[in-house]
Amino acid sequence: MYIHPKLVAFTDSLEKLFHEVDEALEDHWEQSFSLHPNRPGKGETWNPEMDGLFEIAPDFTTGIGSERGRGYIISFRVATLERVTPEQFEFLMEEAAVLVKKKLPRYFPGRNLEVVRDGKRFKIVGDFSLGEA
Repeated sequence: MYIHPKLVAFTDSLEKLFHEVDEALEDHWEQSFSLHPNRPGKGETWNPEMDGLFEIAPDFTTGIGSERGRGYIISFRVATLERVTPEQFEFLMEEAAVLVKKKLPRYFPGRNLEVVRDGKRFKIVGDFSLGEA
């Protein structure tokens, strides 16, 4: 199966951006909640989405039924057995979105990408064009 090399580069950059955001959130909030007992500690796996207190990842959506169209939903989860109030979750999710927005220009210079609210989630929308192979 052929995968466009610019898509590979784009997704690699997106993954690095989200790993950096995950690390920043972990550093700031890891003492706020106890880690789920079945979840590896921060840095214990090769992928920060799979360890530590937070799971933050980009999930592409075609945007069917969305006012904002296609883009990458900022998927966010707190891996704890403690009660996370809706207000706490919203605050953490907003902080993640602010960090993603702040780092987008460094990872994707020259692209018109932005972080917007889309229903209950945040989403990266904008120029996802790949150009020529």
